[in-house]
Amino acid sequence: MTGPGRPALRDAVVAPTLDDPVVGRLSAVVGGPRGQHAGRHWFWTPVRVLLALTALCFVLGMAQKSGCYEDTWTNGQQRYTHMCYSDLPYLYTGRGLAERAWPYSEDPDVRARYPQVMEYPVGISYWAYGTALAAQALTGWPDLADRESGPTADLYGRPDVQREIRAFVIVNALGFAALALLATWLLAGVTPRRPWDAAAFAAAPVLALTALINWDLIAVAIVAGILWSWARDRPLLTGVLIGLGTAAKLYPLFLLGGLLVLCWRQRRWRDLALASVAAAVAWLVVDLPAMISGFSQWQVFWTFNSDRGADLGSIWLVIDQAFATTISPSTINEVSLVFFAAWCLGVLVLGLRAPNRPTFAQLGFLLVVGFLLVNKVYSPQYALWLLPFAVLARPRWRDQIVWQACEVLYFASVWWYLGGELKPGGGGDAGFYWLAIAVRMAGELYLVALIVRDLLRGPSAPRIRPDVSESAVPVGR
Repeated sequence: MTGPGRPALRDAVVAPTLDDPVVGRLSAVVGGPRGQHAGRHWFWTPVRVLLALTALCFVLGMAQKSGCYEDTWTNGQQRYTHMCYSDLPYLYTGRGLAERAWPYSEDPDVRARYPQVMEYPVGISYWAYGTALAAQALTGWPDLADRESGPTADLYGRPDVQREIRAFVIVNALGFAALALLATWLLAGVTPRRPWDAAAFAAAPVLALTALINWDLIAVAIVAGILWSWARDRPLLTGVLIGLGTAAKLYPLFLLGGLLVLCWRQRRWRDLALASVAAAVAWLVVDLPAMISGFSQWQVFWTFNSDRGADLGSIWLVIDQAFATTISPSTINEVSLVFFAAWCLGVLVLGLRAPNRPTFAQLGFLLVVGFLLVNKVYSPQYALWLLPFAVLARPRWRDQIVWQACEVLYFASVWWYLGGELKPGGGGDAGFYWLAIAVRMAGELYLVALIVRDLLRGPSAPRIRPDVSESAVPVGR
């Protein structure tokens, strides 16, 4: 319906073929950019197209893992050469899920058989335990007495357990697909006039390649919900989702820093307090069952990350290998903390002083990437952490392609490195893997530079104003 001051819907939604140079050029193969008299399809709305793209992307990702799925990840070399590795099958037996062991059990018999506790936040542990129960229900609910009578090292090779592992992966994959669809829907709704910005998420190579490696999509979907809820001026829901996200992964906690900047500029101290308290309460409610049932097991996530040394994908690993040294975990902890604190302070100053008021996605990207640059480990699926922020903070396909190409290079390199494929013929260190780490970091810093430039000088495209809550108040510090 149109009327005075209300544009037609086709004019209200920004057409990507007219807005993005890359999309405009690519549209030549289907007839060129959107014309002045273009109509609307009765069924294929932008959101439905985005959901279809997400489904297709996810199916391609599942197909990419099919080589490992067919032999239940038993071929130790194929998982690297075919780049189809996943943590899920190994943790199913390695953390007691095959014997329905509660991750936070203090039972001496359970801990004797499984001394290594789930090293993830409680949200992931709950999900993994629930999907393990679902997989066993689908495969006949096995009698555990026979399994518990033998050594845990033999579990993975049992045919009945391998059948459960395949069911476990399928159940998780279906859950991840639902989360990816939900994230796409939420991201498309952050900016009502720009739903197509979410296409860079829906069709992302990093989504297809890394979604099934671990449980990171849980936090990714929650982060999309955080961006959506704040755009609709719902600070209480935003805080609850930040608490839930922190219960699944640590990094959503950093978004409170983004809220600090936004609320400071707009003097919305009540909303900041409401979101912060809601985040703390939601996190405590989710974590409390684990803390009560096994406090020492609950602490493992924190102690594990504090005690680990330089690991895959990190700049610390490059330094260790290149200079034939070993940086102690305590030194890495201290230096990383100082760097990240200085980085956050820089984001705070930038966010408060920038002529253009930053969006939540821009601040979220800057904060999370600062953490990842100096983190002790960079698993390939960590690119998913940045994806919702990146597609909204810098909605240009050229920039998304550059960044994701760097991530895909790292994705391939880390598996080939682990499989021994990058060893020089004459021996020595795998220098190409170091280069891949540097390229991945350069891709992230490339987006950082563009976002900072947008805030200081204004974006190259017309100003994007995704947040309803922001557009309701005058621009100011």
